[in-house]
Amino acid sequence: MKKILLVGKLNTVMKETNKFLSQFFHVQLCSENASVLEGMLKIINPDLVIISLIGAYDIDTSIFFMLSDQYSKIPVLTIGTKEESEAFFKYYESRQFENLIRPVENTIIMSAICKKLGLNEKKVEKDAADERREHSGKKRILVVDDNGTALRTMKAMLEEYYDVALAISGAQAMTSIGKKRPDLILLDYEMPVCDGKMTLEMIRADDDMKSIPVVFLTAINDRTNIEAVLKLKPAGYFLKPPIKDRLLAEIDRILNTAPDSP
Repeated sequence: MKKILLVGKLNTVMKETNKFLSQFFHVQLCSENASVLEGMLKIINPDLVIISLIGAYDIDTSIFFMLSDQYSKIPVLTIGTKEESEAFFKYYESRQFENLIRPVENTIIMSAICKKLGLNEKKVEKDAADERREHSGKKRILVVDDNGTALRTMKAMLEEYYDVALAISGAQAMTSIGKKRPDLILLDYEMPVCDGKMTLEMIRADDDMKSIPVVFLTAINDRTNIEAVLKLKPAGYFLKPPIKDRLLAEIDRILNTAPDSP
């Protein structure tokens, strides 16, 4: 499946667009913050970027310059009302950018994506149906780490056996969990701003999320740090980088002993 980065404020329209497109593409949600977007571009390496302009009059316009200057080979599709779109037309300096005016059917968005990527729409639909059948029995694991290299490594380690989602911060993790509930979370303990402890507290404070098993990943191997991790009573913890066979065995053990999801 092609990879799409869906950028914008997390509102009802964004959620509906994401739900529809996720049937056919690997979709990753991202805020319209320029630094967050740049980080996600490096981690995800998307085939196409979609920017939702709904409610985005205060959008960081530097993202348009960044996309055109540093990521000119990635096609960009923006979607907004006529008034919202007109506020940003001046940033569309090349054929890299294309705009759709809302209200617009999801099927039109699908057609525009396929056209930008040079894809046969019918084949995309067929391939997506085949992949859904192939992955229908896979458990979903969310990996949360502010290090892009670590995320890519963990994804490569797990994707043969699990449906793997990625998040580069605690805030993005909460968004991802709200979008599609994972069966298990691998959570970096040392993260800036919202660290692993704070992220775990947010997860446990939500009735719909608190039963999800969380396994901590920590790069600090000393007694004080390990004791601090264990006091939070995670489902498990591993020192980074984890050994693949041991990690897979522990994940399998936890998933097979965890209570059923609500």
